[in-house]
Amino acid sequence: MFLIFLGAPGVGKGTQADIFAKELGIPHISTGDILREAVARGTELGLVAKGYMEKGELVPDEIVIGIIQERISEPDCKKGCIFDGFPRTVTQAAALDKVLAKSNKKIDYVINIEVDEEEIVRRLSGRRSCAKCGRIYHLLYSPPVKDGICNDCGGELYQRDDDREEVIRNRLRVYNQETVPLISYYRKKSVLRNVEGKNSVEEVTQEIERVLKTG
Repeated sequence: MFLIFLGAPGVGKGTQADIFAKELGIPHISTGDILREAVARGTELGLVAKGYMEKGELVPDEIVIGIIQERISEPDCKKGCIFDGFPRTVTQAAALDKVLAKSNKKIDYVINIEVDEEEIVRRLSGRRSCAKCGRIYHLLYSPPVKDGICNDCGGELYQRDDDREEVIRNRLRVYNQETVPLISYYRKKSVLRNVEGKNSVEEVTQEIERVLKTG
């Protein structure tokens, strides 16, 4: 089964994708993680992507599509995968359709997780990451025991550049301009399913499960 988890930054796509990847036994493919890894390693791709990511802008299609095509050709994607953060534009969606069609595959469902924009800003601007182990905290929902210090390794917590409010709002503007048209694209293909994302993680999971069972 090939699934896309669609929605603005901060709606919980990654959390739900992790849950269903384990449940369905298929890989969770997050372009955000792949790109951040490339940035951390200082690869040629990472250096190109870094400038766009720090401004909250989209990485060019040709870079992202190349990464995705490589990834889904690997053996663990034979039975399907969950895309998280891809596609972000109609151009990418059409390219993905072509790549899958070469293997007689297609997208089964697009799960569109909807959350109010101001709630998204609250969610993302409160995130803090551990500089040592990478654990994620939230100042409101899951704060560390000691302010600014990781519970696990004692590392210093910091706010990622793309979690600053001004960058978040720019990311949302970019999302509305570039990614919202995907909703119409997939609705026309009759694979789009809207899910309310303001509820608890468990409630959102249950709603997605109903979608996958009933179509």
